[in-house]
Amino acid sequence: MATSQGGNSNRNGTHTHRTSIKPHVKSKPAQRRNSTGKDHAAGDLSLSLLLFQIFLSLPGRVRVAVRLRPRNAEESVADADFADCVELQPELKRLKLRKNNWDADTYEFDEVLTEFSSQKRVYEVVARPVVEVGIHPTVVCVQTLWSFDDQSVLDGYNGTIMAYGQTGTGKTYTLGRLGEEDNAARGIMVRAMEDILAHISLETDSVSVSYLQLYMETIQDLLDPANDNIAIVEDPKTGDVSLPGASLVEIRDQQSFVELLRLGEAHRFAANTKLNTESSRSHAILMVHVKRSVKGRDAALSSENGNHPHTVKSIKPTLVLKGKLVVVDLAGSERIDKSGSEGHTLEEAKSINLSLSALGKCINALAENSAHVPFRDSKLTRLLRDSFGGTARTSLVITIGPSPRHRGETASTIMFGQRAMKVENMVKLKEEFDYKSLSRRLDIELDKLIVEHERQQKAFEDEVERLATEAQQRISDAERNYVDLLEKERSKYQKDYMESIKKLEEQLVMNQRKNEELHMKSSGEIPRVSLEELADLKKMLQKETHLRKAAEGELNNLKSQVAELKKSEASGKSEILKLHNMLEDKEHQTKKLEGEIAILQSHLLQLRLEADETRRHFDRGGFEKETGSPNSLTAQVKQQQQQQQASGNGEKPSIAKLFEQVGLQKILSLLEAEDADVRIHAVKVVANLAAEETNQGKIVEAGGLTSLLNLLKSSQDETIHRVAAGAIANLAMNEANQELIMVQGGISLLSMTAANAEDPQTLRMVAGAIANLCGNDKLQTKLRSEGGIKALLGMVRCRHPDVHAQVARGIANFAKCESRASSQGTKSGRSFLIEDGALPWIVQNANNEASSVRRHIELALCHLAQHEINARDMISGGALWELVRISRDCSREDIKTLAHRTLLSSPTFQAEMRRLRVN
Repeated sequence: MATSQGGNSNRNGTHTHRTSIKPHVKSKPAQRRNSTGKDHAAGDLSLSLLLFQIFLSLPGRVRVAVRLRPRNAEESVADADFADCVELQPELKRLKLRKNNWDADTYEFDEVLTEFSSQKRVYEVVARPVVEVGIHPTVVCVQTLWSFDDQSVLDGYNGTIMAYGQTGTGKTYTLGRLGEEDNAARGIMVRAMEDILAHISLETDSVSVSYLQLYMETIQDLLDPANDNIAIVEDPKTGDVSLPGASLVEIRDQQSFVELLRLGEAHRFAANTKLNTESSRSHAILMVHVKRSVKGRDAALSSENGNHPHTVKSIKPTLVLKGKLVVVDLAGSERIDKSGSEGHTLEEAKSINLSLSALGKCINALAENSAHVPFRDSKLTRLLRDSFGGTARTSLVITIGPSPRHRGETASTIMFGQRAMKVENMVKLKEEFDYKSLSRRLDIELDKLIVEHERQQKAFEDEVERLATEAQQRISDAERNYVDLLEKERSKYQKDYMESIKKLEEQLVMNQRKNEELHMKSSGEIPRVSLEELADLKKMLQKETHLRKAAEGELNNLKSQVAELKKSEASGKSEILKLHNMLEDKEHQTKKLEGEIAILQSHLLQLRLEADETRRHFDRGGFEKETGSPNSLTAQVKQQQQQQQASGNGEKPSIAKLFEQVGLQKILSLLEAEDADVRIHAVKVVANLAAEETNQGKIVEAGGLTSLLNLLKSSQDETIHRVAAGAIANLAMNEANQELIMVQGGISLLSMTAANAEDPQTLRMVAGAIANLCGNDKLQTKLRSEGGIKALLGMVRCRHPDVHAQVARGIANFAKCESRASSQGTKSGRSFLIEDGALPWIVQNANNEASSVRRHIELALCHLAQHEINARDMISGGALWELVRISRDCSREDIKTLAHRTLLSSPTFQAEMRRLRVN
């Protein structure tokens, strides 16, 4: 019977069935061999398309290896006279389980590891195919195909490595051994991380780790023990199982990973049983998330228009391969009578056996192709849903011992492995496009183009300005040259004209002299000038006249051009002068307006100060007292109020004189008077008394605190509510009074008053009282449960900055106390402020223009960030950017230093800032 089972397993084993595409396409190549050569190209294309389609979903059986633990010291003594219950045949990949000295059952596995197998050998045959062996090309005939025999985590597939066996058979040694003393003893977890880090690029890829334990059907975080009840979330569309509440730590080097494993093992539950001195009482689950980026290539699209090709470059998004490696160190199955478990250890053993039993049922159902697989019977089976019958590539190592005393447990472990070998998984590639990275790259390119455009625009403007300056210089030079040439031509023409006149005059004189001589010689005959000479003289005269007129016309033309140029130059200068005057007028008006604004701001500030002083004066106004009946006391109080208002900033009567003349009891008795005006004046007197620290104890002892709280409860007058809340705020400054206020229901009454009030001053007083109570470490839980935080947040509906300042002060006090409690270990879990929805308002007002609001909010953010469990909520709520701004730009050096130190000390903030490339 056992032999047939072993043969059954062999039909599903690695020797006869491999995770390959060949069974799916073997008939198609045979058909193509008989086809004509004309159909070869079409057949090749069809095969390529088919290969690509089945690439994303490939069948894969669970691979099972068996490992034998050597005898320990106890077994060497107790079983010295007995042979081992198993006989290994590693060369045949099978083992024999002895029934007796004559008969044995034979079982076959994917790998059989003897007691002498090294940790490296175990890793090579069990884990390496899951972790790093990737797709490789195989040449078939003349075409290149891809063999998909190996789908690893580094290639974007999910993988599971799990150890199953009886307590004390070496599961934790096989998987989780750190090997710090001896490198050869390192387990699968350490070796797998070494391979992963050796095959990725830390610049573009990332590795993140979660380390959990399933203890008593509760998932706990081994890296953060306070996170002790993590929920399992299933995607309704894909059925994928995730643990969003688990810590996720990014790994950059092997040493940090070993430190995480050491930290997790220190938090893991273990106990001493008869079978193992350090028996694990929980299932340990290591999840390694690997993201590898495959950068897209720039594609060149060419199109020809005529004989001119144009090339356009496009940027492709980065392809991200997402692989998840799950290493499961199951707690050992055990029999109660053999382990000797009792008490709490017995309950742990029952829980372990129940979860392992549920896992066995699921594997049986999967091996038999049952219509229903009971994955939801336990949290262990829900977590391993992807590993058995899912989309992960799974390797299982079952560990057994040689002792014949535990033959039953060994047989059960072997049968578990045999059934697991029948389970088929559909291995799927997990990949997606990193559009965020593409968006960042496009933003960078856009920024570069904008900078280049601005540079070119600036160069163009500089060139235009240079050309304009050069043109203006050339025009000026041309004008100067033109004026010089005009002057030279004018001088030349004038000189020629004068020389011609002079020549004509000389010739005329000579002609006259000749005529006179002829006349003297010719004794009385009239001398005559020949007609030719006269005609020549006329021509010369006409020519000179014409030249003179031409020169004068040219001179007038040049003068008109010079006048036009001077006119245009004068017009340009006047325009420039006009613009300059307009600019000076604008500057003068701006300076004048700035001065008037500064004067108005100073007047406004003075009016505000005067208004605040007047309000404090009316709220704190002292009263002259007289002893006597309550009616006379009331009249005196009113008279003192009127005198105080009339005297302005006059000297106030001392509190000691008020006690001496009237007495505290009589003043407090007026708080219950029927006349509303009397109650108003009386509560103002009590508020003034409460402002003095020396009187606060006397007021509380005399029942004044109770009376003030009763006024909030019974009175409907807004003024009484405002003054009474102010008095309670003064009393709440004393730590002893804070507990009395809480005991007497003060938070509920203050919250009710805040909900009904509309006056900003009333809300300011109520917020101040609650803010004082928020600074008490002992009252935080009670204050929050009675609605104190929600009351503070409800008062932000009033837009008055004084109200917001008190609310911010209360939130800062509360956050500071929470931070102190978290550092002392008295509080765990998220901040009450975040749970009650205060984070959005805090982030919104972190950069409030009012310094009193901004300072308190900045302190609150720093205190919230000091507790690591708040980091994720603060990142998702946008508080990380405000913390970075505070660490850079805060005006107060102490807050700036606190924010900087907080960011550096938080691993979560550091990881997010590295992801966002924030320095």
